[in-house]
Amino acid sequence: MKTLNPKNKGFKAALKEVLERGRSDTSRVEAKVAAILEEVRKRGDRALYEYTEAFDRVNVKGKLKVSLREIKSTLKKIPVRDLELLRLASTRLDEFHRRQVPNSWYTVEKNGTALGQRITPLERVGIYVPGGKAAYPSTVLMNAIPARVAGVKEIIMVTPPSRGRINPYVLAAAELAGVDRVYRVGGAQSIGALAYGTKTVPKVDKIVGPGNIYVATAKKLVYGTVDIDMVAGPSEVLILNDGTGDPAWIAADLVAQAEHDELASSILVTTSTKMAGEVKKEVSKQLKRLKRRTVAEASISSYGTVILTRNLVEAARITNTIAPEHLQIFTQRPEEVLVLVKNAGAIFLGALSPVATGDYLAGPNHTLPTGGTARFSSPLGVEDFIKRSSVVSLSRQGLKALGPPTERFAKLEGFEAHARSVAIRLKG
Repeated sequence: MKTLNPKNKGFKAALKEVLERGRSDTSRVEAKVAAILEEVRKRGDRALYEYTEAFDRVNVKGKLKVSLREIKSTLKKIPVRDLELLRLASTRLDEFHRRQVPNSWYTVEKNGTALGQRITPLERVGIYVPGGKAAYPSTVLMNAIPARVAGVKEIIMVTPPSRGRINPYVLAAAELAGVDRVYRVGGAQSIGALAYGTKTVPKVDKIVGPGNIYVATAKKLVYGTVDIDMVAGPSEVLILNDGTGDPAWIAADLVAQAEHDELASSILVTTSTKMAGEVKKEVSKQLKRLKRRTVAEASISSYGTVILTRNLVEAARITNTIAPEHLQIFTQRPEEVLVLVKNAGAIFLGALSPVATGDYLAGPNHTLPTGGTARFSSPLGVEDFIKRSSVVSLSRQGLKALGPPTERFAKLEGFEAHARSVAIRLKG
């Protein structure tokens, strides 16, 4: 892990490298992804069959949709203990997200004019769940549950098959989370199917969920045809520390993030030189015992960083500049540091709150802004699956009060017809 210090020459340049963490150049795959999307738009299911056979080596002709019978039979194969685990996560996520539900509201002014905001859920959303060799039932729960809580009428899930099958835990999570239809298709072609619709896969209003560079690029290219949640980058954690606590615990949290991906970022910002040294030793020790050692070592080697600061105020300022996906405030009095933090996707307070709890069971969503986008964006939530409509109902008195200044404003901007549409009513 490299060590940076604001007092040293070249710190700004080194910090800039940290700020550019995980930035990938999608331009190298954009042409290929655009061609795939266009083929799906033109040829629908036939294109899905061809691309799935070419990329996943699976023939899904006539078998794109996973049958209800297959889902039910899969549930029987999962150990009861594991099903209970998925139910626990589902319940906690449901309870948390129900607190996010916004309400429609209306207000009536003295002259009888009514103004308000109407909340309506999206009709249909698509969820992308990575597949292949790995299985991510947590991704299903995190994306489907807030959509269901929001009142989305239909939730569609796509995921790439492995030897023609979908991981049973992913299917179980889909059943528990209230997913309505599941399709065995992944990659850029599945994003095209959700965006444009095919004979088998219905067109959706919004696509959510993480994926590789081809999936991320496809989401970026179909934005505007449909809405998307975000273009997510590699996972990241920043641990803000005051020199207290067990260095082995801090190291464990850094290594946990590193095992996600070679591009993952594990950053420690601390006021203690001693702690920095001890954590670095612990990271090296723990990496040697890790099954995913190759991945984690590559991540730590490229993106593992320790930043030494003079005090917690400076540490918080640097944290706000980095705007991490996950922030752990690992200090004696974390609540006092929390007030200094403005930019972070998810914040974990105290030594007993590792990021892993938020990844699975704590309750908040683990779909978070990455790559510094926490400066202006938020975790996935119920708000991502609703629309707000403004409602205006003018009374006769309201029109008399607002009409003349509206007419004047329209003329100020040169819109004569706008002004007339008000004036014609004032004469009536």
